[in-house]
Order: sequence, then C-alpha cells, then structure tokens
Amino acid sequence: MCRTVDLHQAVLAKNDENALALRSYLGDRGTVAVNLLSSPGSGKTALLEQLLARAVAGGTPAAAVTADLATENDATRLARSGAPVRQILTDGLCHLEAGMLQRRLEDWLPEGTRLLFVENVGNLVCPASYDLGETLRIALASVTEGEDKPVKYPAAFGLAHLVVITKTDIADAVGFDREAFLAGVQQVNPGVPVLETSARTGQGVDALLAHILRCAAGDEAHVPVLARQHERYLHSHENGDGHPRTEEHPHADGPSPADGHQHPHQREDGAARSRTPAQEHAR
Repeated sequence: MCRTVDLHQAVLAKNDENALALRSYLGDRGTVAVNLLSSPGSGKTALLEQLLARAVAGGTPAAAVTADLATENDATRLARSGAPVRQILTDGLCHLEAGMLQRRLEDWLPEGTRLLFVENVGNLVCPASYDLGETLRIALASVTEGEDKPVKYPAAFGLAHLVVITKTDIADAVGFDREAFLAGVQQVNPGVPVLETSARTGQGVDALLAHILRCAAGDEAHVPVLARQHERYLHSHENGDGHPRTEEHPHADGPSPADGHQHPHQREDGAARSRTPAQEHAR
C-alpha cells in the first residue's frame, strides 16, 4: 500500500506545538510578543524603530527580533533605538517559525522585557500561516502598495488583531484610495481596528504604541472572524500583571490553501542561522 503524508500539515502541526510552548515561556516572564507582518518595503522597520525608541524613552522595557533572508541591516537600524535587538537569518526561508524564535530568545531575552516585537520576513503569504506565540498580530500596508492589498492577501489581513497603514504622509501624492482600502480590510476582517501612521512625521506612532500597551495590560484584542472558521488553539496565560488572558490563535492549516503557496525549501527541522549584529545591544 502507498501512504500519502502531507508534509506541509506536519510542519504546521509541529510549529503549533512550539508556539504553545513559546507562549507559555513568554507568559511566565510577563512578556507580550507582537508579530509584525507586511510586504517588503512597507516601512515596517522604520515604524518599529520609532516604536522601540518611544517605548525606551517612556520606560517600557522593549526588545526586538528581526528576520531576513540575508544581511543584518535591519537589526543595525533597530539597535539605534537603544533597545536590545537580535537578528535571525533564515537562509532563504520565507517566514519565521516558532522554533526559530524560541531558540533565538533562549539565554538572551533580557529579564523584565515587557514588549517583544518580532519583525517577520517581508512577505504576506508564508508568515500568515505560522503562529509565533504572539499576543498581537499586526498586518501593515503602505499607501504605495495599492488599495486592494487586503483582498489579495486575505489570510495576512484576515487573521490580524490590528491593521496599520504606513507612509500616510505621501498618501495624497500617490493617490491612495483610503476608503477602498478600509472597505477591503473590513471585507476580510470585520471589526478589526485600523490605525494610520507615518514614521517620517510621527503621525499615529504614539497611538499605535498606546494600543499595544493597552493590550499588554489586559485589554481584549480583536478576534478575527477568520480565526473562528478554522481549527485553532485556545491559549490561557498571564499578561504579566497576574491576570489570566484567553486568546484565540488560528491553527495554521486554514490560511495557506487560500494563498496557494507551497514551501519546497522547507527544512525538515525548521532550522535557520542566527547571528548577532555588530551593533546589537545585549541589554
């Protein structure tokens, strides 16, 4: 007899196990993870640099892990904020996995870290399927990318707890149709909050950080409708203030068929190279 084994589903199931363990690990430390997803060139790194700098200035212990296929450029930029930063090089893998992140955090994540920002690989397909043990998943899109981004990538935007528009300072110059974009967001993720930001002018950055901090303090995050339509885990953990929190996190088998993306380059063990950038801050 021949037996068919769905390797993609096996990889996703293993990732869910790792995500559950990572979520418990972070919860025990009182750390809230924020998973940032976007296309390349969306301005995600510039916005994150602003968020980290303001968190540090405001006395909130924050750290960041950034992932790329190659180079440590983003980690070097983010380290200018004064926050501890680590780089993960994925060796061509188009997304982060929970096991990669957990290995990078071991023996590094500073004690007392309240916010851990995870800058995922620039890609709106693969990362949508992988739970990283996050409390908040934020999907970003710049005004230069087109109003139909949410409906073209329904899993990435449909599973987000928050949607952020970036580079709003040039919205008029590029003819950004705000209403069409917002309609697309609500089509794939009804009720999800949307914030508009500009890393250049600072517009919306404080509001975004405040939203993240409220969720970290125990405010209930938006639960995407799409998450309820697929298998998911219910995770109970503490916010760090002693109050238990229950969240819904999508089981990763739902979104990927909609995106139609394959992973021919997936490693069996999900391993990736990790390095520390030259300008990395240890603490």
